[in-house]
Amino acid sequence: MSVPDRKYKIVYCTPGLYMAGGMERVLTLKANYFADVLGYDVTIILTEGMGQPYFYPLSGRIKVINLNLGFEELWNQPILKKIFIYFKKQRQYKKQLKAALMQIRPNITISMLRREINFLNSIRDGSKKIGEIHINRAHYRTFEEGDSNPFKSLLSYYWKHTLVRHLKQLDGFVVLTQKDQEAWTELDNVTVIPNPVSFPSVKHSQYTEKRVIAVGRYCYEKGYDNLMKIWTEVQNLCPDWRLDVYGDGDSTAFKQMMDDYQIDRTRCSLNGRVSDVQSEFASSSLAVCTSRFEGFGLAIVEAMACGLPVVSFDCPWGPRSIISNDEDGILVENGNIKHFVAAMVKLMKDTDTLELMGKRAAINVQRFSMETIANQWRNLFDSLF
Repeated sequence: MSVPDRKYKIVYCTPGLYMAGGMERVLTLKANYFADVLGYDVTIILTEGMGQPYFYPLSGRIKVINLNLGFEELWNQPILKKIFIYFKKQRQYKKQLKAALMQIRPNITISMLRREINFLNSIRDGSKKIGEIHINRAHYRTFEEGDSNPFKSLLSYYWKHTLVRHLKQLDGFVVLTQKDQEAWTELDNVTVIPNPVSFPSVKHSQYTEKRVIAVGRYCYEKGYDNLMKIWTEVQNLCPDWRLDVYGDGDSTAFKQMMDDYQIDRTRCSLNGRVSDVQSEFASSSLAVCTSRFEGFGLAIVEAMACGLPVVSFDCPWGPRSIISNDEDGILVENGNIKHFVAAMVKLMKDTDTLELMGKRAAINVQRFSMETIANQWRNLFDSLF
């Protein structure tokens, strides 16, 4: 039986909070709301980033335990040494996490589906165990294109097989979209809870800046190679507009593409991560998403919250769960560069329609408010007791 307004004691398990990633942003936002608004006792247990500042502001009411295991040491090791170090660190992690949970005795332990998911269910600390995934099933525990071989393919298959076994044992498993819930056919413990808008108060675009914005890591998943191909055509059709991209990671390859495609660098800029991304959205008039796949599409939600219509590939699975096609944005057949160019130019040349779509976006995206999403989480917590 649920207890009205029960003050839960919650532990989150995640690698680190020093990165500027979407998962880190969402976790920080939810943890802050649970602690500051709902009065929950929240602890975050980390394995990486000892001594590094948190990228997103964290409430002083939240306790943080850093086990300082340094799994990131594995990244640059040869495969055999990597395996040896991994299993050694996994044993340490299990021992230390068990000790921490037995001391804290939380009501609920939430795994962000990283290394602890392999042993979390075996820790008998009395807490309900929840898994939370921020990428769609088809692309979880897979290797990027060009970074695979028979051994890695076999490893990926093994990961996925054992993952299902662990997920079945959880008290709850949270995915971001209805489509992803349908993909986990083996499970009967799946709940859909989207990510929230991450801005406590919102700055709105005035639609005066002829500026297109894209936000996300510089990686294969985000499809910036396709964005460069798209902008090659758009820059000639709309010469009074510019494109700004913001993201973490190495943009070298995409800057080389700019030169290869003769993209005007005075009207196209590939920037690093930015702490005040809301101001960048508000200083733009159109947002684009060229991802090959998305767990959800946090940048889409953030752009819409600032009143921007979004042109996005209809990739698996996030954009379709956020954008209402031709109402508050445009969904383009996944990978169709020609149609993407046409959709962008349509809005860039018809600013009345652009502004109308943007204002609808700001209204429609309110269904992802922090209060609404937190209530969905609270309902899930209540259902477990």
